[in-house]
Amino acid sequence: MELLVIVIPFIFAILMNTAFIPFILLVTYKKRLFDPIDARKLHQRIIPRLGGVAFAPIQCILMVITMVLVFKTSFAPFEVQSWAFLSHFMMLICGLVILSIVGIGDDLIGVDYKWKFLTQVLVASLLPLSGLWINDLYGLGFIIKLSPWIGMPLTIFVIVLIINAVNLIDGLDGLCSGLIGVSCLVLGSLFMFYGAWVHALFAFITLGVLIPFFYYNVFGTKKRRRQIFMGDTGSMTLGFSIAFLAISFAMNNEYIKPFSEGAIVVAFSTLIIPVFDVARVMYVRWRQGQPIFKPDRNHLHHKFLKAGMTHRTAMIAIIGLSLFFSIFNIVMVEYISNNIVLVLDVFLWIGFHAIFNRLDRRNVIAKVQLYINLL
Repeated sequence: MELLVIVIPFIFAILMNTAFIPFILLVTYKKRLFDPIDARKLHQRIIPRLGGVAFAPIQCILMVITMVLVFKTSFAPFEVQSWAFLSHFMMLICGLVILSIVGIGDDLIGVDYKWKFLTQVLVASLLPLSGLWINDLYGLGFIIKLSPWIGMPLTIFVIVLIINAVNLIDGLDGLCSGLIGVSCLVLGSLFMFYGAWVHALFAFITLGVLIPFFYYNVFGTKKRRRQIFMGDTGSMTLGFSIAFLAISFAMNNEYIKPFSEGAIVVAFSTLIIPVFDVARVMYVRWRQGQPIFKPDRNHLHHKFLKAGMTHRTAMIAIIGLSLFFSIFNIVMVEYISNNIVLVLDVFLWIGFHAIFNRLDRRNVIAKVQLYINLL
């Protein structure tokens, strides 16, 4: 019965967003609400950018209706203490609504990044206020328990970091939705394994919302006027959603799930790619004396494209890399300490970049050689 409660809303999420996207496409073309074309963009034609408008409404509607039906009718014997985390989900819904409003405003008329940042901090503060925060590092950095004075600000920082990392990784067709889809699949499966059915429900509803969007975003180019972008509305709400799931898994709270030694590493494994990439890009900008928030073409997907990959191959490679880190960490935390696993993640990340930097240099040399031959 528990599995059925997960599967039915998952299917409804797919069907609802499949019905919503053509309607959004119609409105965007009639009102000419397109993603701007500039030197930093990889696309050079008009494409609607409101694909993420339906994400939060579908997530909230299906989550609330399913929880009410389950707990009022006792359709499925969820052995959970709903009172212990009900406030978490209430604040989650509030945050999704706030981010949707700001995101729509940004996609339509533009919102100054300072106001977006303040909104993200406000929304991130809702989860610690609800009682959801990183209260245990499980020995990471040789630290175990965290006091609220440290854990709550840390949680706010992590949420804002994840929201912006997800927003910045949205540079290739299918990349953002694919990465978050993999994250939802991995975390949702882990929540089911530990019997945290309500959190698994939210993960799979989010995954269901992303499947139709991924199809239109990646394969919509084959049909005229069928492709769509998620915009900041989608990327910010997805970032907040996956941050909620990761922190819920990382929190040492027996009412959410049983204790697991590697929870802190496993929880954020699916987010290694966007978070590490943002950290790397900001470090490079700082080292070169450029503003750290200045947009550029130095993200991981840009490096893959420079190495000679097609857009779709680069997207699949990055999603595969994210899945590799997830599986690697889930397995390794069973055998070695969290600290060693994190160090291995960093070395693997540096190694991947060293390889692609070499490929990038070879590609440039080949182009120069070709140009010389033409002369």
